Amino acid sequence: MSEERGKGATILATLRSRISGGEYRPGYNLPAQRALAEEFEVSRDTIQRVLEELKTEGWIESRQGSGSKVRVTLPIHVTTQPKVSPGRVALGPFVARAFAQSVVELDVFTFTSESLDTQVRVQADGIRNGQIPAPERIAIRILLPSDSAELPYPRARVRDSTADVEELDRILQARTREIIRRHTSSLRDALRNLKTDGLVPDVVVSVREVPLVPTHKLYLRRGVEGLIGPYKIVERRILMDDDTEIDAWDVLGLGSTLIRHVQDDGDPNATGSVFMRSWQDWFDSCWHRYEPS
Repeated sequence: MSEERGKGATILATLRSRISGGEYRPGYNLPAQRALAEEFEVSRDTIQRVLEELKTEGWIESRQGSGSKVRVTLPIHVTTQPKVSPGRVALGPFVARAFAQSVVELDVFTFTSESLDTQVRVQADGIRNGQIPAPERIAIRILLPSDSAELPYPRARVRDSTADVEELDRILQARTREIIRRHTSSLRDALRNLKTDGLVPDVVVSVREVPLVPTHKLYLRRGVEGLIGPYKIVERRILMDDDTEIDAWDVLGLGSTLIRHVQDDGDPNATGSVFMRSWQDWFDSCWHRYEPS
């Protein structure tokens, strides 16, 4: 069992990558637990813990006797611009609509950028594979909580009175900071490589840290449409790099449903127009306020 320590987190990251990259397609079953255990040379108990984590994060769904099926919808591209009504929507189609334009512009305020990284890499792969027409320019601005901002989550949910709560919280916070760094770097690399490889002439991915922690995700296509949705606080068991588990209060945003607002050029007082104007002004004020000196 000691030989498997540390493998769980690696397997989890690998399966996430296979799903977001399209190797395991939406609606299709993952390989059987026995096959995964043999591939990664671990016990089925380790695979079961990893699959439970994927299920909690919203990547897969499982049914007794039916195995695990990919749940997350990752649209590759939009061939036409369909009429999409305001209301509850998912992030994937929003990002796909942005990347269907000749100039891709996105402003984002988020906690870890994990969901954005997932969807952007799908679009980048589509461009690279010729499934999506390459845009002329990609410009993405991202606001993330700074290292100085105290993160209210995740926090240990201690059941054992002998546990060192402060130490558990420190471990959880360090894990979250690493997730933020990893997905921000992944997103940047996926897009910058498009420019390096001559596929997109102009790519700018700018990230600024703010002393704020979002309670909601915010995605904006300037003057076009915007999405906002709260992070859901949940109790869950978090799998750590050393295969230990910590019961915690955490927030989940991956695969969450968001509220869509649309700019109404004919009515500046329409709800969508007011939403777009107010949140764009807020984003721009934060962006300029925390501009690096």
